[in-house]
Parts: sequence; C-alpha cells; structure tokens
Amino acid sequence: MPAFLKLHGFPLAVAVGAIFVALLGTDADLALRYDRAAILDGQVWRLLSGHLAHLGWSHLIMNLAALALIWMLVGRLLTAWQWVWVAVICGLGVSGGLLAFNPELVWYVGLSGVLHGLLVSGCLAELRTGHRSAWLLLSLVWIKLIWEQVAGPLPGSEMGAGGAVVVDAHLYGALAGIFAAGVLTPFRDLTQKRKGRQE
Repeated sequence: MPAFLKLHGFPLAVAVGAIFVALLGTDADLALRYDRAAILDGQVWRLLSGHLAHLGWSHLIMNLAALALIWMLVGRLLTAWQWVWVAVICGLGVSGGLLAFNPELVWYVGLSGVLHGLLVSGCLAELRTGHRSAWLLLSLVWIKLIWEQVAGPLPGSEMGAGGAVVVDAHLYGALAGIFAAGVLTPFRDLTQKRKGRQE
C-alpha cells in the first residue's frame, strides 16, 4: 500500500478532497468557491479551494475522469511533491488570471483549469525525456484552447458539466502549466542526478 500511495497519492488526494467537499453540500461550496468579491475582501483561500468545489456530481465525475486520464498519460514524469507544486501554481494561475482579466466573473468552481495546467506541464516534462510524441498531445491541447477562445466551449461540455464552462480558466491553467514546468525543471534535473548517483 505505501508504494501504491507513493505512486498515486497525488491524484487520490485531489479526488478525496473534491469528493469530501461535494459531500459537505452547498454551504461548503459557497464557502470555498472562487468568489471575486470575497477574495478581494481578504478570503484568499478561495484562490485554491475553489478548484475543489464543483457545480454538481456530473461536473465532479467529469473532472476526476480527466484527472485519471492525465495521470495515466503523464503522471509518472514528476514526483508527488512536484505535482503538488504544479497544481498549486496552476490553481493560483487560474484564479489570478480570472481575478485580473475577468472582472465580470462573479464566481467559479471546478478543476478543469488546473487540469489543463497539469497536462501541459506533464507534456513538457515528457518532451525533456526525449519522447517527441508528446508534441502531438501538446498540439491537441492548444488546438482545443484556440477553438474555445474563438468558438466557445466544445460541443456537449456545458451539458456534461451541468452549467457554463469558463474557457478562459483553461487558457490560464495551460499558461500556468508552462510556467510551472519552467520553475520545476532545475529541481527535476537535480532529482534525476541524485537518483543516477544512487543507482
């Protein structure tokens, strides 16, 4: 079990946290969601906690399924703590972007912006290992983001989420993912060198 948790502890922790918030109900969502007025009034925890709140169970399940897929694709490329830092950077990047550039957005919930950042960071980490196939996945992500900026949410995504999709959050998350990958690169290289010396 410890080995399993070491390998998959990050997505499990995110999933448990999001499910726990959902089980607490509407009051928890209201207290934790990204709320522009509340954040500007000093409730800064909402910059991160809002990503664990969701519109409903269908929205949560959709995001957790995406998290599982991302983990299958790129989860092996960073350590658990590196993923935590990527998630924090992406969460702050999404919320900071909304705060700075979307003053009309009163509130926001969901993991999708952070998930875009995780995927982009993972793809960049894979490119550094020499696997050029990651370019295809990275290209698909950016095609999706461009589509959303030009034409709006992908067909069916709002029905699946159970509400409006804030496509700008996806863009901010992806940009934060690039930043996170750049910040973590020196630490990742140092970790790999230490592992090499130990082996």
